[in-house]
Amino acid sequence: MTNPPRPRIYLAGPEVFLPDAIEIGRRKKALCVAAGFEGVFPLDLPVDLAGLSRPEQAARIQAACEAQMCACDLAIANMTPFRGVSMDAGTAYEMGFMRASGKPVLGYTNVTADLAARARAFRVRGIPPSDCDRPDAEIEDFGLADNLMMAVAVTASGATVHVHAAASGAEMIDLTAFARCLDDARRLLAVS
Repeated sequence: MTNPPRPRIYLAGPEVFLPDAIEIGRRKKALCVAAGFEGVFPLDLPVDLAGLSRPEQAARIQAACEAQMCACDLAIANMTPFRGVSMDAGTAYEMGFMRASGKPVLGYTNVTADLAARARAFRVRGIPPSDCDRPDAEIEDFGLADNLMMAVAVTASGATVHVHAAASGAEMIDLTAFARCLDDARRLLAVS
């Protein structure tokens, strides 16, 4: 008798841009296996980009990631701010894609300041010329870890955005809150 397949979790987050992305993916996938899941890291799928223009490469990568998400049962997103006051834009897209597909989205952040506090601190430092924020523009202030669309996607999935104070410099590699998301996934998918 064969064992039923493990539920699959899409591991969304900006870690794919880090120099040790493959190792971080391995660590996350090992935690998934220990919790009864199969982790699917965006860099798992070899994508042949040879001979393609940069726009064609981008389209092929996006199609591969969407195919991976379609084959997963839920997503866990690293919502830790990346390249700004908010989470990675690609990760936000992946969260929306999974929600629109009717699949649960779980999330975590390793920064404890909420979105409004981060936005206010950003303004104090001075808005860079390439950013369209302005002093008279409203700052979203619901006490949430990130934009309400992202945070509510997690709560609507039956979970909470797990917030963890990672050590300085470890914000992208600390997996404490990720492990809490795995507990939520076990509950949501009734994995024992």
